[in-house]
Amino acid sequence: MKKVMLIVGLAFLGTTASYAQAEVEQAVNPNAPEISFEQEVMDYGTMPQGGDGNRTFVFKNTGKEPLILTNVKASCGCTTPKWTRNPVAPGEKGEIVVHYDTNRMGQFHKTITVQSNGKTSTKTLTIKGKIEPKETEVTTPVKVESESTVIKK
Repeated sequence: MKKVMLIVGLAFLGTTASYAQAEVEQAVNPNAPEISFEQEVMDYGTMPQGGDGNRTFVFKNTGKEPLILTNVKASCGCTTPKWTRNPVAPGEKGEIVVHYDTNRMGQFHKTITVQSNGKTSTKTLTIKGKIEPKETEVTTPVKVESESTVIKK
């Protein structure tokens, strides 16, 4: 019985070690794709309610193999990302368009997590800014005097 347990234990360790070795070899790939963003923080500044909430993050594949974005996820439902779904060839650019719901008032600071097959498999992008209420036109009531009708007999 001890021999059987020893054989099972050694088989388990050998299998685990071979998987770990495969992961290390994959991480050391000198030709792996790499994602590089032109900017990782986008400041919307101060904008009015209902303003244009779209911003575009441009990235480039600086590696030697095609880059594939496997998932792009925002930190909350008020932010919606759309991204390049096709593989991005080495030296080529792609984009992630982020839409923030500008009907929400006040300061905001949101993150977008980008997962890819790149050397750095996870990147975090940030959007921030402030949404202020639309300026409403204030009108003063105008007093209208009505003319009285005079009836003559």
